[in-house]
Amino acid sequence: MVDLFEVPLRAVGGLFAMTGETARAAFVRPFQRREFIDQAWFVARVSLMPTILVAVPFTVLVSFTLNILLREIGAADLSGAGAALGAVTQVGPMVTVLIVAGAGATAICADLAARTIREEIDAMKVLGINPIQRLVVPRVLASTVVALLLNGLVCTIGILGGFGFSVFFQGVNPGAFINGITLLTGFGELMISQVKAGLFGMIAGLVASYLGLNVRGGAKSVGDAVNQTVVFAFMALFVVNLLVTAVGIKLTGG
Repeated sequence: MVDLFEVPLRAVGGLFAMTGETARAAFVRPFQRREFIDQAWFVARVSLMPTILVAVPFTVLVSFTLNILLREIGAADLSGAGAALGAVTQVGPMVTVLIVAGAGATAICADLAARTIREEIDAMKVLGINPIQRLVVPRVLASTVVALLLNGLVCTIGILGGFGFSVFFQGVNPGAFINGITLLTGFGELMISQVKAGLFGMIAGLVASYLGLNVRGGAKSVGDAVNQTVVFAFMALFVVNLLVTAVGIKLTGG
């Protein structure tokens, strides 16, 4: 029974240890500015199109279902409030989870795992270069920043898409839609959504970096590490989403 839990507990402990080392290394100079910019562009490039392709169907589904319900109770003018609340509090963070973990984190893991099996990481350590500061910190920060930007993009797509679908396909009054946007969604909800996205990006980057740096074996182990990144990142991010949502509801009083 002890052996059954030894490996996952050791992995969790290693992840927390690397998280602490990454937090310390983030304040060590020199900061790898060029690496951060390259990784931010890399993660954004692999995530942008999937984000748009996932956000649009989510938006249509939420708007369509919500507007049907509002029409049934005679409150179609509140569709703007529902669309904004759904896009900012749920659709934005959830799409960010899917894309950051499914596209960005896997790309980071594959890159670091390939470096590991080619013994580049060991060579860096021999040369006195800290791979956490040189490779992990820029990637975690890049994943966090891109997640924040993606969340803003998804929220914008959600509100604009909800407006277009509601007004042009379901006959909602455009003025009433716009007036209702801020009825249930304010600065507090937006900040909670951004906190979620930032945590999602940071955790996905940490999980991907840990698995990439601790891969063992050949090319097959790289694929295994990438698959594990998706699974573990989803597990961690959905737990974080639940906790932050619960805390956010308490803080915003709703």
